[in-house]
Amino acid sequence: MKIFIGALVGAIIIFLLQFLSWGVLNLHRAAQQYTPKQDEILSYLNTQFDSSGGYLMPTTPLGTSSKEMEEQQAQSKGKPWAQVYYHTSYDASMPVNMVKNFINNFLMVLFFCWIISGYTANSFGKTFIAAILVGLIIFMHSSYTEYIWYKTFDLYAHLTDYLLTWGFTGLWLGWWLNRRNA
Repeated sequence: MKIFIGALVGAIIIFLLQFLSWGVLNLHRAAQQYTPKQDEILSYLNTQFDSSGGYLMPTTPLGTSSKEMEEQQAQSKGKPWAQVYYHTSYDASMPVNMVKNFINNFLMVLFFCWIISGYTANSFGKTFIAAILVGLIIFMHSSYTEYIWYKTFDLYAHLTDYLLTWGFTGLWLGWWLNRRNA
């Protein structure tokens, strides 16, 4: 029960900090910029794509030889490029997405609690440091790896997110999981 409560409160902490980051503080704005030409661009894209998908431009078709890929890369060097995530239908069901996100947060913290519950000699400090390291591992594996290849625009916002969410969760779990039962 201790792990379940720890995970539940940890999920709430992460959920609230994500709301602050993506909503109130708008830290990820650099990756979601507005263009006054959005209607024209979307109309044009709608004539170019048959289905939803992620597109990298320029790139080569599947089955292209290594030599042709290298030639295309050489021709593209120094020129504009784009990554487009195109969806044929807009559906941002806020309640459904919030529930999915909360469940995801709960499972992440539950897994983390399960891992650290196996420590033979746990402490507030070990739990806190482990949580910070989990945040850094997630950042390095996801956001930073993507940045290396695709130069995303909100890298530092993601780093801030992971350090703060896992830091505060680590503070909570460090206290909760290591407190003496009264």
